[in-house]
Amino acid sequence: MIVQIAKEVESINILILSAGRRVELIKCFKDAARRLGIENEIFGADCQETAPALYFADRRVLLPRISEPNYIDTIIHVCKKHNIRLVVPTIDTDLLLLAESKERIETLTKAKVLISELDVIRICRDKIKTHKFLMQEGFGVPKLYLDEELDSANVEFPLFIKPIDGSSSINAFRVNNFKELDLYRQLIPRYMVQEFINGDEYTVDAFLDFDSNIVSIVPRLRLATRTGEIAKGKIVKDNEIISDVKRLFRVLKPVGHVTVQCMKTDKSIQYIEINPRFGGGAPMSIKSGADSCEGLYRLLRGEKLSYHEDYQDGLLFLRFDDCIILNDRNELVGCNGDFDD
Repeated sequence: MIVQIAKEVESINILILSAGRRVELIKCFKDAARRLGIENEIFGADCQETAPALYFADRRVLLPRISEPNYIDTIIHVCKKHNIRLVVPTIDTDLLLLAESKERIETLTKAKVLISELDVIRICRDKIKTHKFLMQEGFGVPKLYLDEELDSANVEFPLFIKPIDGSSSINAFRVNNFKELDLYRQLIPRYMVQEFINGDEYTVDAFLDFDSNIVSIVPRLRLATRTGEIAKGKIVKDNEIISDVKRLFRVLKPVGHVTVQCMKTDKSIQYIEINPRFGGGAPMSIKSGADSCEGLYRLLRGEKLSYHEDYQDGLLFLRFDDCIILNDRNELVGCNGDFDD
């Protein structure tokens, strides 16, 4: 008699927090699971049931707002109920709370939280601390002006002002004169002012394993942006940038998918900010061959990853809007183009 033993189906469920408009990211996780033969579910979570990305996930989860006291408890409940293996943050306001709660979430559930250590998050979430860290470690940064220097007649314009803990280029402005400087200083409660620098602007997607070993680094030239997020970008395998970002992450030691904003000037690489999470344009690097979604699945399966640059150079990405259609019960009934006018 032949006894057939059923092969256990691997399941690695993913919870994507603050899913919002991250449709591309959800699709990337789905595509990677399909290629690897992983039968899983992608859970899209948000505090608003009209967040578009929820309708591209396998399952939708409504969470409290991040500011509500039961936010972390609800995440723990969802992880237990649905056997979540990885919790993925996507917005800056989640990061400190998740870093502080990482040990608790991972102890009480089977899930791993894709978040760097708390000291790394504290550096990255405060742009003054980021600036100081980069300076101390010998990396290029734009000159930072103290308030007393800004009141001097010797200030050279243009300048650049932004919130210390901001994101998505909200309240970030070029400053052309003292009148504008006074206005923006009143508008932004906690600000920093730097010299305005010219050069080619890059976003660099880096992927590191759970022990901060670098797996891939992909520079993307920012050709056009809208509301702080890249609208047109090109993969540029710039060895100078790759080498410098390697040096940065060997010192900082983040984990997961991290995005860096920098300018390449005639003199040097000047760092603007470090975002220790998936950036909005991360699918560009993923689709070029530096697939951090596939890498995360492999890590969760216990595989070891090595550094590679096996992504396609020179790809041009042109991003655009699309829409979905819900009925009066917030049920998905179609996507843009499904219906005639």
